[in-house]
Amino acid sequence: MAPDGSLAVQELIRERHCGRIERVALFLPYAHAVQKDEYDPPDGPLDGYDSLSCLPETPPPARAAARRVGRPPMNRLPPNAQIALVHDWLNQRGGAENVLETMHALFPQAPVYTSLYQPDLMPSRMRQWDIRSTWLGRVPGAQAWHRYLLPLYPHAFARLDLSGLDLVFSIKSAFCLGVRTRTAAQRAQHVCYCLTPTRFLWDFERYAQRETLSPVARVLARVWLPRWRRWEIAAASRVDHFVAISRAVQQRIRDCYGRESEIIHPPVNTHEFPLSGPTGRDAPYLIVSRLIPYKRIDLAVDAFNRMPDRQLIIAGAGRDAPALQAKARSNIAFTGYVPRARIASLVRACRAFVFPGEEDFGIAPVEAMSAGKPVIAFGAGGALDYVQEDETGVFFRERTPAALVAAVERAAARTWDAEACRRQAERFSADNFRRRIRACVLKRLGA
Repeated sequence: MAPDGSLAVQELIRERHCGRIERVALFLPYAHAVQKDEYDPPDGPLDGYDSLSCLPETPPPARAAARRVGRPPMNRLPPNAQIALVHDWLNQRGGAENVLETMHALFPQAPVYTSLYQPDLMPSRMRQWDIRSTWLGRVPGAQAWHRYLLPLYPHAFARLDLSGLDLVFSIKSAFCLGVRTRTAAQRAQHVCYCLTPTRFLWDFERYAQRETLSPVARVLARVWLPRWRRWEIAAASRVDHFVAISRAVQQRIRDCYGRESEIIHPPVNTHEFPLSGPTGRDAPYLIVSRLIPYKRIDLAVDAFNRMPDRQLIIAGAGRDAPALQAKARSNIAFTGYVPRARIASLVRACRAFVFPGEEDFGIAPVEAMSAGKPVIAFGAGGALDYVQEDETGVFFRERTPAALVAAVERAAARTWDAEACRRQAERFSADNFRRRIRACVLKRLGA
């Protein structure tokens, strides 16, 4: 009799790729059992794991209460403190939105200011929030053509005057740090949780390649880039305190803005990925990601094409899926979109987690470590903050299939300490994030 987890994965494959079951059947015996009520389902479809894995689900009351037992009390905010959260846009779900949700849980009365808000694309629970979009949200067709409104975002945020509040907390990967927090008469403290300086401005060539910008768009953007950069540097100079999500982003803030920052890593819901038992040597390797160019899933496919005796499961959806599937050999299986409730089964079943791209942080590898799995990662970006070489994973330093093959072989030759992986992952737990954010806010408010 196959274990329950195996059945869950079989159902997943049948739902998505009935014609490809034979390619995934090799991997199924390694899935562990998952209780039906162990994980809550997501609100709706998500594009890939880094969008879906890092969204915190609202737990049943009993489990929420159980997790609160033993949690140290936190200092109270000043009773009349007026706090606002600012977010670039609310028309997609990913790591930034996970940070926002966790922040809002800390400050549930805080209004959320954003450029655009599209409720049907966001979790239904957000509809209970006080969300206030800029005038851009009232532009006809803005939801469909939001990428083409790029020159208008700085102006939209600059018109938001929040100077009458006590504290403004912006969660920034683009232009939202430009809100007004100072006037001649009053001033709010502005803390910017910086996911990254705006990639479009500071890493334009890679951004243009990743987003396949047309030649005309590239020419126009290069004309405007100097002006936009000056605007962002001026906006950054008015921020009172920067918080970076990783050492890589901290250095980028220093390079782009000339500002120092403290590091508070993004929240990882480690409780959703309990420590799992060992798997066999022929268990599959796992990638869970959106299938888009900068994730470098193509590198992993090329590498595992050279290792036909090693199995790889790629869970996630995206525009690169057809091209990746076309060149993958029979030892590589694609699941398509995977509901959050079933991700843990795939993680438990894998031998190691493969992370071939360079990310500012990367939630999914830490979730895998939480389950006791080592990570095989490209040695750059946020992975340097949590992968401990030869303790919780291995790095490859060159973006070549040969380098990744060598890293997989090195990882396969070792015996990994699952509890060491779990301990390292707990350093990035959502509880730690909440404690540190609250301490930061209290300090800025002088409480």
